[in-house]
Amino acid sequence: MIKYKLICKACKVSFDSWFSSSKEYEKLKKKKFLNCHICNSLNVEKTLMSPSVFKSNTNIKIDAGDKKYKEIKKTISEYQKFIRNNFDYVGENFAYEVRSVNYKNKKISKGIYGYASKEDLKNLKEEGIEVKMIPWIKDRTN
Repeated sequence: MIKYKLICKACKVSFDSWFSSSKEYEKLKKKKFLNCHICNSLNVEKTLMSPSVFKSNTNIKIDAGDKKYKEIKKTISEYQKFIRNNFDYVGENFAYEVRSVNYKNKKISKGIYGYASKEDLKNLKEEGIEVKMIPWIKDRTN
């Protein structure tokens, strides 16, 4: 999809319009399907636009001394401790093991946890296999 700022040369009103592609805009313009919604003129043109540029903010600083940060980190650590004590770790084989349990009716005594790529998680969801993802904090205390 592409958004153009258009201007009616007859009444000078400007407006935005979305098109599936720049070729689609040209096709509609050539067939005289573009008209002004105010005066109904076919004398509509694209105007200069600045591109939309999204900047990811990678400079976010987290204050490790912040009370809220400490609370969240403590809660995540408690979840991790519970998972380690009550589930079997399968590492990078998580997606394979989940499918084994789901499709082969493999009997397990505990739940499992491990790592999966975003693509694996997407595929599992599409297959109707429900999994949960939680943030994992590496323990950096020695």
